[in-house]
Amino acid sequence: MNKFPKEFLIGAATAGQQVEGNNDKCDVWAMEHIEHSTYNDFSGDACDHYHRYEEDLRRAADAGLNAYRFSIEWSRVEPEEGVFDEAEIDHYRRMIRTCRELGLEPMTTLMHFTSPVWLIKKGGWEAESTVADFARYAGHVATELADDLGLVCTINEANMGTQIARLMRRYEMMARLAAQKAAAARAGGEGAGNLDGNVQMGINLQQMMEQQKLQAAEYAQVFGTPDPHVFQSARTAEGDAIVMRAHQAAREAIRAAAPNAKVGLTLSLHDIQWIPGGEAVAAAEWGEEFTHYLPALAGDDFLGVQNYARAIAGPDGDLPVPEGAEVTQAGYEYYPQALEHVLRKVAQGFEGTLYVTENGIATDDDERRREFISSALGGVRRCLADGLPIGGYFYWSLLDNWEWQHGYSKTFGLIAVDRETQKRSVKPSLFFLGGMR
Repeated sequence: MNKFPKEFLIGAATAGQQVEGNNDKCDVWAMEHIEHSTYNDFSGDACDHYHRYEEDLRRAADAGLNAYRFSIEWSRVEPEEGVFDEAEIDHYRRMIRTCRELGLEPMTTLMHFTSPVWLIKKGGWEAESTVADFARYAGHVATELADDLGLVCTINEANMGTQIARLMRRYEMMARLAAQKAAAARAGGEGAGNLDGNVQMGINLQQMMEQQKLQAAEYAQVFGTPDPHVFQSARTAEGDAIVMRAHQAAREAIRAAAPNAKVGLTLSLHDIQWIPGGEAVAAAEWGEEFTHYLPALAGDDFLGVQNYARAIAGPDGDLPVPEGAEVTQAGYEYYPQALEHVLRKVAQGFEGTLYVTENGIATDDDERRREFISSALGGVRRCLADGLPIGGYFYWSLLDNWEWQHGYSKTFGLIAVDRETQKRSVKPSLFFLGGMR
């Protein structure tokens, strides 16, 4: 098997809320703990990666990985508006330096879905003030960690809110049609189908839609509004623009404080295919998911590509996973070929280095995980052979972690974590991935 270039990064990724444990000042923690929560499990101690990161990183390095992507938790660093916790900055500085001591190139993400509660109380990701707030936070981190930062993602899956908005519109439309056609016993949405697998994040979409009214009063108590605009909320066009302005402002703040850092963001991207009659729908979805962001990304050093599956468009929107297809724990179709297709399409529009910042599979069959990695990286290798500027691949995830609303039921990890004891068990797939270098 041909090895990748020496400088090519092969690593794994995590996110603070999903692995650190006890991020109790962020919006997601608050939403976990309301009575009508749509989260299946409390994150709790998660993987206790906050305290055990060194042993986890050592396992990754010993297996042959040469990179690690992780997030800095905004609500830890700035628990109150304008008040920074320097002990937390020191913690992330130690993480970055530990990575380098172990031969792992660190890629840091400044916002991986979670925001401080105080930000959401101000209007969250639909408020213009968030642009300055995020830039202030990014600038402070960059100032304090200027000598340590390398690759920096400002925002993880900046397009997630628009994807959720699209699926919510589709769900509502399907529910209305089902209610119109169903008998009285079936009225109220049967037949709307489960679209959770159509978004590359662990969400319980149907439950979210059904629980909205019950949650309103609880959200009003926690956030000061019955309709808080967290990052995972369905996003308006103006909210989408605010996210991009926040990214651009943060990018400039980082460059001013840490001129040697390379800055970009990540996008959730599907391999959008179509059946006859679905061509226009597919084109519109790709425009919404990717191409309309290109002007805002023009000044970036790199783009993080995050892909797990394909989407198939029909004349009326996305279709369910094909009948008989293999489906992962997360509800995605098993389709590792999607990554190569997406990289080739993205490279036609984005001028700069591409990193695969997330790609993986939720399964309890580690042999199937290895086959997925082999197929996905085979596609990356072909892209490199054709001259595409790809700098690295980060598998999701290093650890079996807390997958948002799905809780601990989805096992993406290269390392298993015992929920009672926090004992780690390395899976063969970790060594398989490290051996790909």
